[in-house]
Amino acid sequence: MYQLFQFITRQRAFILFAFLEVLSLWFFYSVNNYPSALFFNTSNFYAAKALNASNSIREYTNLREVNGELASENSHLNSIIAKLQAQQLDKSIVNYKADSNVASRFKFVVAKVSGLTTTQFNNYITIDKGAADGLTPGMGVISSTGIVGKIKLCSEHYSVVISILHSQYSVSAKLKSNNEIGSVKWKGVNPDEVEMTEVSRYKTVKIKDTVVTSDFNYVFPPNIIIGYVRKVGVKPDQTFHEIDVQLATNFHTLAYVYVINNKLLSEQKALEEKSGDIKTK
Repeated sequence: MYQLFQFITRQRAFILFAFLEVLSLWFFYSVNNYPSALFFNTSNFYAAKALNASNSIREYTNLREVNGELASENSHLNSIIAKLQAQQLDKSIVNYKADSNVASRFKFVVAKVSGLTTTQFNNYITIDKGAADGLTPGMGVISSTGIVGKIKLCSEHYSVVISILHSQYSVSAKLKSNNEIGSVKWKGVNPDEVEMTEVSRYKTVKIKDTVVTSDFNYVFPPNIIIGYVRKVGVKPDQTFHEIDVQLATNFHTLAYVYVINNKLLSEQKALEEKSGDIKTK
């Protein structure tokens, strides 16, 4: 206590000055309306700025959780869409109705991308789901916007996916406008573009037409978007169109994917392999 009194005694001039300064400022702002209003508005402005910054930081930190919830919801919606598409009656075959087990054969498992490549000749993707989650090699993988690839290897908690950006991987596809069947494969150059082949040069192909998976896939439901026709050409000595397709999936920003589990895959493959001459992709 003695030291405190000593400090006040030594600094009494400065303490008195500070007290009078604060008192004068209080009188100034309390008596004059304009400075008081200016001070009030300025303090409110910076307080609002600080609050907005705090809210932005909080929203950003919650983005991962929000994205995960949206991905799970999309997985559920994909299952519903696949079932409804399978149950939809063909207008030209009025008596057809899909078997309930066939209609609901596709289930979707959401997974997060742990790593990927886009600049190699053969590109792969790693996801954070594996055998413990019911995943097996051969299952198809899509994104919220389009096709991604299919699983090659599984460990307990991770899987490696063969990307559509792989020189040895092709997918059975069709043009949405006229149902013309072909195959889609990466040319090994542009990670945003693939090539569609086996479409007759005598068939009409339109720029911006949508390319989707065909009905002849083991792993993908029909009508999953692959991309959009960017360029069409025909060489004089060729019988097929040369079709460049802009991929719907942006592999540069790929964060979440959906693994497709075809519950009837084993049954379908076993039956078709008995014939020895049926091939699907």
